[in-house]
Amino acid sequence: MSTYWAELAWLGGPGLEAGVAIDVAGERIEAVRIGVASPPAASERLDGLVLPGLANAHSHAFQRALRGRTHRGRGSFWTWREQMYALAGALDPDAMLQVARATFGEMALAGVTLVGEFHYLHHGPGGTPYADPNAMAAAILEAAAQAGVRITVLDACYLHGGIGVPPDDVQKRFCDADVDAWAARVDGLAVGGHAGSSDAAGSHARFGAAIHSVRAVDPDAASVVARWARDRSAPLHAHVSEQPAENEASLRAYGATPTAVLEGAGALSERFTAVHATHVSGEDIALLGGARACCCLCPTTERDLADGIGPARRLRDAGARLALGSDSNAMIEPLEEARAVELDERLASGVRGQHGADELLCAAVAGGYASLGWPDGGEIRPGALADLVAIRRDGVRLAGVADEGLLDAVVFAGAAADVRDVIVGGRFVVRAGAHVTLDVPRELASAVAEVVP
Repeated sequence: MSTYWAELAWLGGPGLEAGVAIDVAGERIEAVRIGVASPPAASERLDGLVLPGLANAHSHAFQRALRGRTHRGRGSFWTWREQMYALAGALDPDAMLQVARATFGEMALAGVTLVGEFHYLHHGPGGTPYADPNAMAAAILEAAAQAGVRITVLDACYLHGGIGVPPDDVQKRFCDADVDAWAARVDGLAVGGHAGSSDAAGSHARFGAAIHSVRAVDPDAASVVARWARDRSAPLHAHVSEQPAENEASLRAYGATPTAVLEGAGALSERFTAVHATHVSGEDIALLGGARACCCLCPTTERDLADGIGPARRLRDAGARLALGSDSNAMIEPLEEARAVELDERLASGVRGQHGADELLCAAVAGGYASLGWPDGGEIRPGALADLVAIRRDGVRLAGVADEGLLDAVVFAGAAADVRDVIVGGRFVVRAGAHVTLDVPRELASAVAEVVP
């Protein structure tokens, strides 16, 4: 057994606890002792504020290579997508491993202990499968293991280039022959000896399914994917109403919004996560809330792509749960994702204080863990996974903040640069602000140079 002593810790709710001893056995918290005035003998001291590990519930790791390359000139999501497709067309499993490892390393430095990788780049050029049809997913699993973070691979079914439109040359790399071929391939991933394929305690990886979107998966196929996830009690994610054009196409083709199409396909449940939900209707909000579904907002990407501002408060009030993601990895700042839910809604509504710091932090930790199929994480409590983040309070962003205001200051002003220590499964991954095994800046520079001229 090992013990970590936190100067201050957030155990949930609006307040903090001082002097918290966290006893860890294996990968799990065995006991949490409050009011321990000084570090016990042989314990590891964690200065600053200790939080549960942060969950990034929606990532496309390879898109990190686009940072700084997609911002010039006028455009929209659709013009950005052309640049993203060009990058996707250039990747192979070796390049995916390098880019994903470096990106997951950057996430670890930002306090992320669990990432949900929404994975749709499956096959080789022209859609030809690799000798191992899950070679790309295997690279992502290995990347997470080498970066020291947990991962849920959300294998995305992708069949069409748009509603009633065949896939183009790049999209063929995303597509299986049909939904049954997708299911057979994913079954091979989850049981087939890939690194981290076990979902037993102690593994760094778990698996789920994704319906890429109603643009890429027709309703009958979506029903098959939903059934696959339901039969395995696995998480199920989908891009939902990210763009008005998506809604319009769905209404023309199916006479229903994307949310309603997915509801008809049997996708909506407590295991379902609607990613973005930026342009959902009032009826959609009622469906998502009634199902107790999760909605993963990705504010830094949504504003980068001019997508819009999601109705977070209305979703929450309807009964939906919230999680957060970095999506395109235009920036990797989990605390920025959290505060942007509130701050963006202030801009849209003219009203402050619709989401408290503790609620936003809950979305960043327990909300994301639950969305990704790890309900045993995202909290500091006995039995939970020993995933912890220590935030230093002596940097410029948090200096001078009293204990009673520290939680608000961390959520509304903190940054990745304030992350001092990161522990995953009881082991340090980041210590004193540095990754324990990776030179992350060097890795990022090398990986991006390999795939972007």
